[in-house]
Amino acid sequence: MLATERPMLVPPRENASKPFSGPCAAVLMTVLSVCADFGIAEPSPGRGVTRPAIERVFWGDLHLHSNLSPDAYIFENRMLGPSEAYQFAAGESVLSSTGTLAKLDRPLDFLAVTDHAEYLGVFASVAPVTSSSTPAKYVQQLVLGSEVGSRWAKYMEADQFQKARDEFVENSSSDPAADAVLPDSAVLALWQASAKLADQHNKPGEFTTLIGYEWTSMIDGNNFHRVVLFGDDAETAGSLAPFSAMDSRDVADLWGFLERYEATTGGRAMAIPHNSNLSNGRMFPALGTEKMSESYARQSARWEPLFEVTQVKGDAETHPLLSPDDPFADFETWDAGNILATQEKTPHMLVTEYARSLLGVGIATRDALGVNPYQFGLVGSTDSHTALSTADARNYFGKFADSEPSIDRTSLLMAGRWSNAIMSSSGYVAVWAEDNTREALFDALQRREVYASTGPRITLRLFAGWGFTGEELDDADFAAQGYSVGVPMGGQLTGSCEETGQISILVKASRDPMGANLDRIQIVKGWMDQGELRERVFDVALSNGRGIGEDGQVLEVGNTVDIQSATYANTIGASELGTLWIDRHFDPEQQAFYYARVLEIPTPRWTTYDAAAFGIPPPDNVPKTVQQRVYSSPVWYEPLETAAGPDCRG
Repeated sequence: MLATERPMLVPPRENASKPFSGPCAAVLMTVLSVCADFGIAEPSPGRGVTRPAIERVFWGDLHLHSNLSPDAYIFENRMLGPSEAYQFAAGESVLSSTGTLAKLDRPLDFLAVTDHAEYLGVFASVAPVTSSSTPAKYVQQLVLGSEVGSRWAKYMEADQFQKARDEFVENSSSDPAADAVLPDSAVLALWQASAKLADQHNKPGEFTTLIGYEWTSMIDGNNFHRVVLFGDDAETAGSLAPFSAMDSRDVADLWGFLERYEATTGGRAMAIPHNSNLSNGRMFPALGTEKMSESYARQSARWEPLFEVTQVKGDAETHPLLSPDDPFADFETWDAGNILATQEKTPHMLVTEYARSLLGVGIATRDALGVNPYQFGLVGSTDSHTALSTADARNYFGKFADSEPSIDRTSLLMAGRWSNAIMSSSGYVAVWAEDNTREALFDALQRREVYASTGPRITLRLFAGWGFTGEELDDADFAAQGYSVGVPMGGQLTGSCEETGQISILVKASRDPMGANLDRIQIVKGWMDQGELRERVFDVALSNGRGIGEDGQVLEVGNTVDIQSATYANTIGASELGTLWIDRHFDPEQQAFYYARVLEIPTPRWTTYDAAAFGIPPPDNVPKTVQQRVYSSPVWYEPLETAAGPDCRG
């Protein structure tokens, strides 16, 4: 178990072995074990889709802020706008806000700059110093002619940025929004200027820019934030002003805007929730709550096909109190209350904060209301406000300019609130798509053929079906056979109660060519059993010929990390792992979800790299090593009777 020191902790880890209790106990009761399970089943009829096999994976970041975001500007990112963000992600060198020459060792394939819609570009408009992102003169005049623009310009002249920050937070959190808003003409002009910058840097087939923004709703200090993403060009995306939290803090109203956008423009849009771990259980309503209805569930399923499971403010796959027997559950855990630190965390809040338990809430809701509101794929992104998309622990530039590399950053507070040391150097999203274009990437995101990484560029493929034999793993047409016989990650399988086969999953992973070897591949299964959610983690592929220990657990892979030098050796682990896994406990009458988790061998945490680089001791409040990982999007199984078939239960 990774030990971390976190502010405002939930009850001690020793209590994690007790059954989970609280308001959601009827929805979730965790029963998890870790075991190895290999085997081959007899072929059964496939239910795959017929389409060309996708052979390429593309890497990117769908959540990055530039100096057009008010909080980024307040915290010292004064010069790096969207243009610099695109240039950096595409592989160019950029001078950071602290004067460091920064460059990715490998460029990304795509990027979405998603600045806050609330007061988008206001600081850049009224600042006395111009940058590449400074809006045109007529836009500046529109902003300066407004009450808030004029007032913030005076704040800047007097070096009173804190006053503007407080207004930004208060007005984004108020309901109804404060009167300190920009004229509609200024909001639209600023948004159009931002979208045009994306078009200017878009190079189809080489480097793709996706247009988007962040809807920054905060209710009672709780995080309701969504990234809003468009599949269109600047002319289409810029035809409507962005819908901000100052228009409404209710996510249903945001979905209504997305519906109007598509109906008005013929374009495409989606929303991606992030940092549910800082919502104190309020971002996603559970079954039985006033908010959850069939209508709400359908809207959620329609507009939110993805979930940002890992980023700088922590990992949200699962929590040790939700998965007490999972030794890898406590990874980069932020359970420090809500986003504004106005309320402490209590255990009953966790069920609707973490992906694994939310997936269970989703299938429970499907059983009760006929629709699964949380049938989402898993993505990672940075949420960095430096305009620098860095998720490599060895090249990590932090959340804000005040958390860029320095000898003392691990001892300082991020934005004056959290220890920089507890930040996670995460994450990226991998997309299986036909081409590196807006259309192809957006298609893949909508069908959830994506996976999340905490940083390393591990290649991961997963197909689930009925008729796999295992021979596909070594076949040159591996992907084509996967599509023809089964469904890829993000897909759904259906069956009837007469189905005699067992679900089989082909999973294959290769290490990051510039990173660490792989420790293992795991399959996480969740299912409903007599109204209760149960979960189980299977170790399906292990490196170094390991098996089950005498205690019934998998033997650890080992640890080659030298803390003082922040180095490790690929003398343990495997460069590739793959297997056919058969669900021997498959029940055709039970809804279920499956996803893969692939772990690297231990490597230095970014704070350990910092310590070695600056010749200082590593901080004591965080682990010195980590096992980085990727999470596939799930595959769901539904009995045919839950949709349109006969009732097999008698």
